[in-house]
Parts: sequence; structure tokens; C-alpha cells
Amino acid sequence: MKACLRHVSTIATFVHCQYKLKKRKNICMVAANLSNDDDPFLQAALHSATLRFQETHRPDPLFHDPYVACLVPANTSVYMKQHSHPYCVATRFIDDKLLQTLRNDDELKQVVLLTDGADTRVYRLTWPSSTLIFDISPDIIYSEVSQKLRDIGAQISRSCLLLHVSLESSNIQEVLRKKGFNGNRPSIWSLQGLPLLTLASFEDVLSIVSSLATKGSLVIGEVPTELELTTDQEERMHKLFMRHGFQIHVIDYEDVARSFGRDLSRESYNRVLFVAEHLRFSDDQVEMWRSEFQRTEEDGDEEGFEDL
Repeated sequence: MKACLRHVSTIATFVHCQYKLKKRKNICMVAANLSNDDDPFLQAALHSATLRFQETHRPDPLFHDPYVACLVPANTSVYMKQHSHPYCVATRFIDDKLLQTLRNDDELKQVVLLTDGADTRVYRLTWPSSTLIFDISPDIIYSEVSQKLRDIGAQISRSCLLLHVSLESSNIQEVLRKKGFNGNRPSIWSLQGLPLLTLASFEDVLSIVSSLATKGSLVIGEVPTELELTTDQEERMHKLFMRHGFQIHVIDYEDVARSFGRDLSRESYNRVLFVAEHLRFSDDQVEMWRSEFQRTEEDGDEEGFEDL
């Protein structure tokens, strides 16, 4: 655990340095900030937002994002491409998996979204009543995007609650717990767009999820292949996830596209789409059972003493 927190602290420090910008009295337009050529995280967030914008304006979109227009430059072109971009296919897949899983389990009320800070999923999806949604993302992108979304009246589903956890936090687990995450209750996690710098940083994310998620919880998302996963990719993914207590299923983008009646574009896209099930108990579950076992033993000792 200490090793995990040490790596996360390093990630937080790196991200903080990347986003250490001077505050201004007036909030700038997100599009202007996202077009900063010097910031790769901002550029990646803008690219994803642009893909959602273009998909939304197709005659038969895989999904509809009514809010993304406020996040891209006003002169963003709409290309009616015949084939679907892998990112858009993955976005629809993750959307569907999240909602289907939530609707099939009345006890599942915790959703954790690990994002680039400009993801509108929390607003554009209709969440089941009383869903508690945590967004873990770079703070400066999230803050500015949230302001733009509030300005156009974006709201999450009624009776649901959204809580942001800064990726720059030195202890993400502690912050999640303080904001109400319960490691004794089921949760579902999605990973799309979160800045991942190295394979070690991704393993740290898996460690955090493994510590907090109850047995049987799902993680759905994408991971960059740049994280030393290019050789024997699927085998390495299985070993990597199993080290942290997950059974992973690698999903083929082309199969998903066909299931939506689409042909996948041949554009370069260095991501792996996956669904992983957690096979271990969370730290909170283990602690609860340890405490219960200890209490039972103490009660047994007291009864034995009375018999004497």
C-alpha cells in the first residue's frame, strides 16, 4: 500500500507541475485553454471532445453529446466519415456497459469515472436514481470544463450526486473515502482518458481500485498500448491485471463496431479496450470481517469464562 501511495504521489506531483498556471480573474473559454499547444493533457482532452462532437453530428450517431459543443473551438469542422473512430466505438461500449450493469443490480450505487477532466459522460447519461458518481481527473481541466457546462445548464440525473476527486491528490483513496465512497458496497469503475504516464502509474491505479472495490466489481475502459504492452499484448494484460486481483477480458474494437452495425476506421489508435472483474475482497471488507471475527472470538472467550 505504501508503495502504491508513493507512486500516486509522484503522478500527482507531475500532473501538478503540468497544470501550474497563473489564476486569472475571469475564467477563460475552455476551447482556448484546450488549444494550448504546450500541454499534452489538454491537447488529448480536446481531441477526444472533438471526436465526440463529430460523432454527435453524424446522421446516425453512436451516442449524442449535447454538451460537447461548448468545449471545442467554434470553427470545429464536422466530417461525415463512413467509418467509426475506435474512440467513439469504445465510448458507446463503456456507456452501455455502465448503464446495463447498474440497471441489473439495485444495490450498485457507486460509480467511479477516471477521466481526462473534459468527459461529459456524467451529464449526458441517464443514471439510475440515487447513484453516487465520483470523477477522478486533472483538477484544472475539470474545474474549467465544469464551469462551461454549468454556464449552459448541464445537470446530472435527478437524485444523483457528483463528487470530484483531483488527480493531483496525494492520497486518492483517502479523498474518495472522505467524500463518501464505501468500500463495503459494490462499485463500478470506468477508465477513459485518464492521463497515464507509465506502466507503473497504471499499476498504481489498479492498486487503488483493488483496495477499494468489493469482490465482483467491474472496471471497464481503455489503456494506452504505449505502456510497454505492445509485445504479446493480451498475455501481458492478463498477467498485469491478475497481479492486482482482476480477471480481464480484452475486447475487440471491430467486434464491437459490428455489433453497432458500423465499420471501424483504420486510423491509428493505440488503446486496448477491456472489461475486468475484481476477484478479491476490498480492504474495507477484509477489515469488517476481521473485526467481526475478533468480536466473535471475544464473545466466545467471555462465555467460556462464565461456564467455568
